[in-house]
Amino acid sequence: MPKPVTMMTKPTRNHPDELIVGLVSISDRASQGVYEDKGIPSLQTWLDETLATPWRAETRLIQDDAATISATLVELVDQAGCDLVLTTGGTGPARRDVTPEATLTVATKPMPGFGEQMRQISLNFVPTAILSRQVAVIRETADHAALIINLPGQPKSIRETLEGLKDGEGKTTVPGIFAAVPYCIDLIGGPYIETRPETVAAFRPKSAIRPAKS
Repeated sequence: MPKPVTMMTKPTRNHPDELIVGLVSISDRASQGVYEDKGIPSLQTWLDETLATPWRAETRLIQDDAATISATLVELVDQAGCDLVLTTGGTGPARRDVTPEATLTVATKPMPGFGEQMRQISLNFVPTAILSRQVAVIRETADHAALIINLPGQPKSIRETLEGLKDGEGKTTVPGIFAAVPYCIDLIGGPYIETRPETVAAFRPKSAIRPAKS
């Protein structure tokens, strides 16, 4: 695992609790302009619907190349100051799919539960979910840390894994992975994130819930 880097320049936030999110779409053809990228727009729309606190995005559309992916993740965390980085694409078994390996290269802590839950959710729809190799990790610098999560490549699958499964009345039956993200960001020293419960009800222990402002 890499050693934490030295000091980074702290990002300028428009609000003390502004979440800085890196959105990385990994696709050879989309990055070359062969077709339009749908990953980043899907993530932006979903985050707009879900986050009840201020946030802004740092977007990157890159080729499916391990060195490029790793360098992009390092730049987003160590220089752009992202608290959360979401990647989409490059997580299957094909030879060009190297996103998980590139992500693990920049990690200081693995977070295997995220990948396990994503596959569990997707198995409710397709048996080929077991071919997905998404991982999640923490990357730490001397004074900053970020959560990096590999997501599926298809917008429908992105939403399903983030939100989880709901019944006909909209009640969550299988939690999505984003329910755990705000508390994880708390634990690594990031901003306090609140979500809209009709999309995702973020879970925190009672002791970690910030009192409502009067």
